[in-house]
Amino acid sequence: MIEGEDFMARQEFPLEQQLRKDIQDAQRARDQVKLDTLRMALGAIHNLEVARTDRKHSEYGQPLTEADTLKVLEQEIKKRSQAIVLYKQGGRNDLVEKEQREMDILQSYLQSSQLSDEEVRAIVERLVAEQGKEFRRVMPLAIKETKGKAEGARVQRIVKELTQ
Repeated sequence: MIEGEDFMARQEFPLEQQLRKDIQDAQRARDQVKLDTLRMALGAIHNLEVARTDRKHSEYGQPLTEADTLKVLEQEIKKRSQAIVLYKQGGRNDLVEKEQREMDILQSYLQSSQLSDEEVRAIVERLVAEQGKEFRRVMPLAIKETKGKAEGARVQRIVKELTQ
């Protein structure tokens, strides 16, 4: 660090600290799939942080938040689920298993921060009571309220169920 410069590294979020600790545990256990998956997740979080230093980036200059780290993990899980479908179509069961294992590893980090179906249902029921049974009014509000805490597809399914 250069003397006289007021540069401070940002504080790591608990999720990042847990990822780093689990990377060490995976190294000790010689679990290569878990190690690669966790390194990739940490790398994706770092890439978002670096992208925000680019003036052309839509979120330029904004600090990384815990919600951003969860969003990155959700995106990585979504990539895996899309890849699984394509690998199944191509008959590559070896790759299906690998992607499924990676997805399971990543999902374990989201479980603690995710809302259960009952909690999502309670939020949607409250919104339906406030807004009426119109899907187009309830859905955007439900997504906004559950952002980073529940998958969009799951929220959509529950909103459709309750606005029928």
